[in-house]
Amino acid sequence: MINESMYQLGSKPSCIRELFMYGLKQAAIVGKENVYDFSIGNPSVPAPQAVTDAFRAITAQEDTLAIHSYTPAGGAPDARAAVAADLAARTDTPVRAENVFFTCGAAPALVSVLRALAVENSEVIAITPYFPEYRPFVECSGSKFVPVPADMENFQINFAEMEKRITANTQAVIVNSPNNPSGAVYSLETLQTLAKLLTAKSQEYGHPIYVIADEPYRELVYDDAYVHYIPAIYPNTVICYSYSKVFSLPGERIGYFFIPDCVEDSARLFAAAAGAARIMGHVCAPSLQQQVVRACATVKPDLTEYDRNRTLLYEALTEYGYTCVKPQGAFYLFVKAPKGTAKEFSDRAKQENLLIVPGDDFGCPEYFRASTCVSNDMIRRSLPVFKKLIEEV
Repeated sequence: MINESMYQLGSKPSCIRELFMYGLKQAAIVGKENVYDFSIGNPSVPAPQAVTDAFRAITAQEDTLAIHSYTPAGGAPDARAAVAADLAARTDTPVRAENVFFTCGAAPALVSVLRALAVENSEVIAITPYFPEYRPFVECSGSKFVPVPADMENFQINFAEMEKRITANTQAVIVNSPNNPSGAVYSLETLQTLAKLLTAKSQEYGHPIYVIADEPYRELVYDDAYVHYIPAIYPNTVICYSYSKVFSLPGERIGYFFIPDCVEDSARLFAAAAGAARIMGHVCAPSLQQQVVRACATVKPDLTEYDRNRTLLYEALTEYGYTCVKPQGAFYLFVKAPKGTAKEFSDRAKQENLLIVPGDDFGCPEYFRASTCVSNDMIRRSLPVFKKLIEEV
């Protein structure tokens, strides 16, 4: 006997991964230079020099056993302290290292917190458009996944629709800002309105409704956009973070969850999330990556190339007639498909070896996502194809 839900997840990759794998196969057939792959959020700029230097310095130590040994389950104390110090400096609030728990990227951090909050009949809200993996993360943790329809004007939060979906069973709301796929950064007004709504609903139902802030793109913002520290606005907020984007190391899988002391029942929630990490097989996150984080916790990325790509693709597509809100963060464009559904448009684009992700699994089937963390040259070579496709319709 095989678990059917696990079989379905394992036998069919996500829409993003499916396109990515298709692109690799096509590149072997027609040449990499003839495939315009905008499918996956794989950082296209090198790791910051400080990160590369840290890897070299750490691995050059004579005591290699210390580098590669197990750490405590939540992470090495010095690495946790470095993260706490960086958070404290960035947010101007006290942060204890004991409230930081290292994980293998943001995904296990999210799943750990979601499992910790999964009780009988629990529900978790996600704001459309949302990262497609949120659904299996929530459902396989034991809660009901509740999407809120998108605010199609500027991709902030549709509060009228959210309020309809908050019930006595609502345990958490996942907040992703900067957002994948839209690139939207939630404004202070948006977050204050969210805090007011969740505070009122928590009081109405007699239990906290937590915000789970998924922040892997926290440092990737443009045009003076600002990523607010949500616990200062709504205290019942847990932060999940990954260094994949800021360090350009997506394959190294290092991140953390942080549960501030201001969170209601924070000690029990932290222990429950640590317990969830334990049953997923975590002994500790990779020790080498923890030491790189310790050495580079304050390092920020150079956004010059990402900003150049964002501007080039946005200006070209809107000039051709595509509709798109200019992203303030992350490295994606979320574009309205010209007539018809994005799936139909994506399938037509595949015939030209242009790989764009239809928005169905993001909760917006009329939009497609194009990653801008690609080479500037590839964007330029792809533009005639984008132009040809919109002229067809």
